[in-house]
Amino acid sequence: MMGTHYRGTEEEVRSLNAYIKLMRGASSLAVRLERRLAEVGLTERQFGVLETLHHLGPLAQCDLVKKQFTTGGNITFIVDNLERAGLVERRRNSDDRRYVTVHLTEKGRERIAVLLPHHVAEIVEAFSVLTPQEQFELGRIMKRLGVPEKTPSLGRRYTAVGSRETSSNGGA
Repeated sequence: MMGTHYRGTEEEVRSLNAYIKLMRGASSLAVRLERRLAEVGLTERQFGVLETLHHLGPLAQCDLVKKQFTTGGNITFIVDNLERAGLVERRRNSDDRRYVTVHLTEKGRERIAVLLPHHVAEIVEAFSVLTPQEQFELGRIMKRLGVPEKTPSLGRRYTAVGSRETSSNGGA
């Protein structure tokens, strides 16, 4: 895989090369998995909602937002489409009609029960190019990258292309 063409410090080039490899690898795997899901009429996000409901049971849409790392508007769209397909249903709480939970229908339970083992098998196959130790290490590294509280402050933000805004911590 080609790396960056950016000519910067050793740290910048190393970081950009790692980022490019991470994104290309994740994108390649996602495309392969999404292609299989599309063959059965689902998107990755729809599958994610079905899998979450399968494992955790009925959830409020706001809880699905947190579990799926998406927005409220997007989860509404996803659940609308799953409901149209007969895979989920929304139920209002009788005590507080504002509170709506999303439930798998019988058809949804059957669909995820059939698809999940195949999806897992494809992921296992994709990761078989890594040793068990490499898989563990990749998971550990990704967890470290994904914890925003431990990510160092960038020290500056870009407000527009070519326009740099200095942060309050004195970064240039």
